[in-house]
Amino acid sequence: MEYAIEMNGITKIFPGIKANDRVDLHVKDGEIHALLGENGAGKSTLMSVLFGLYQPEEGNIKIRGKEVEISNPNIANDLGIGMVHQHFKLVENFTVTENIILGMEPKKGIVIDIDKAAKRVLELSEKYGLKVDPYAKIEDITVGMQQRVEILKMLYRNADILIFDEPTAVLTPQEIEELMNIMRKLIKEGKTIVLITHKLKEIKLVSDRCTVLRRGKYIGTVETKDTTEKQLAEMMVGRPVSFEVEKQPAKPGKVVAQFRNLNVLDNRHLPAVKDFSLDVRAGEIMCIAGIDGNGQSELIEAIYGLRKIESGEFIMHGEDLSHEPIRTRVEAGVGHIPEDRHKYGLILDFRLDSNFVLLDYYKEAYQKHGLILFDAILENSERLIEEFDVRSGEGSATKARSMSGGNQQKAIIAREIDRSPELLIAAQPTRGLDVGAIEYIHKRLVEERDKGKAVLLISLELEEVLNVSDRIAVIYEGEIVGIVDAKDATANELGLMMSGSKRGETHAS
Repeated sequence: MEYAIEMNGITKIFPGIKANDRVDLHVKDGEIHALLGENGAGKSTLMSVLFGLYQPEEGNIKIRGKEVEISNPNIANDLGIGMVHQHFKLVENFTVTENIILGMEPKKGIVIDIDKAAKRVLELSEKYGLKVDPYAKIEDITVGMQQRVEILKMLYRNADILIFDEPTAVLTPQEIEELMNIMRKLIKEGKTIVLITHKLKEIKLVSDRCTVLRRGKYIGTVETKDTTEKQLAEMMVGRPVSFEVEKQPAKPGKVVAQFRNLNVLDNRHLPAVKDFSLDVRAGEIMCIAGIDGNGQSELIEAIYGLRKIESGEFIMHGEDLSHEPIRTRVEAGVGHIPEDRHKYGLILDFRLDSNFVLLDYYKEAYQKHGLILFDAILENSERLIEEFDVRSGEGSATKARSMSGGNQQKAIIAREIDRSPELLIAAQPTRGLDVGAIEYIHKRLVEERDKGKAVLLISLELEEVLNVSDRIAVIYEGEIVGIVDAKDATANELGLMMSGSKRGETHAS
């Protein structure tokens, strides 16, 4: 049988870590082949080798039966290989068309023929049902749309082997469904797709076969239709995984945080949060659920102090924090797992141990007479790496930038949960994590609740919302449209409220 892709015995080594250890991957022509593994299992590394971003120490690659040397992405493009990266590679203030033609601009004399390119972009967009405006600026379009631009970049270059690296990590449920349809369309047009993911539902939905990696090693390839989610999870993690969140009923205590008539503007100075009122109690997980873009991001930033509260109050233990700086809020007991881990969660060029003490470096435990106690910082780091299973090539000395996305997320969660704040804001805490890590994070959030802390969870994943929360406040267009007990809520009812078609009673508690 001729395979579209054959990767044989691929080994890739980085300082302190064997990212791929003699890995095999055989992808048939015209199939959607899922590449499954935990965070840091070596999935993205393997695909970066295929795309020419890394050179392997051992192994060989064949494309359609012919052995090839892919020393850079231009060679991959010439071989018809395209890749949509997990963190998009787009120029924010360029238009859609300008991004797509970068590096292969059509000329009219010495001038770039933008209109000709835009016409071609529009044709491709319509053919695959991508619905993208060729003249829109990247900074003005949604994340889901940006991803479509990345797909068009591949199609414009006539790629017929398409690699998607964690394509649904930043999408809403509706956008995920649309992406799955686009993938099916691409296969009908004769393309071959490799889908890197750790979302088992998606694998079951669209893939034909699935190859599993664990800690850099090849575990096996299975036919998706013959394999259950539980079996896939076990292959991936190496042990049985529980999909249920084990927790006792909540015992809510006193009100920890009160939000009264909060009004917050977005970046364009339009109202994003309108008259938002809510009480969050000790010993409960209160979830704010909604479709992305309904004011959640602005609300979290306003509570933590990253964005101005125009009017209204945020009161904690009787103290009004509405206009206090971030450090005052942190010291009053506010913790924050941000939804954008690169922008607000980590300093990417700092070492891991430094990232762990970003909020506490000035405290007695880590400094004496103004001098940093590096031994104490290192000791703290080793403890958190061990406790939260943060995997990195060089341990505490690893630069945050070089870690996998999931392990970056684990590092932030380790820092925030270890501080055990009175009010923990957890925004998309499991975005980009594998089932084993999700299971662990949910357990830790429930432990914080059981210690009598207040947890404010913001999530787009309905399953997570229903499994983890005690109460659910549904937000639509910046307003709370209803508050329900998680044990009484159904996915259908929440879905209706999230789309604004069913309004419950809006009240503060």
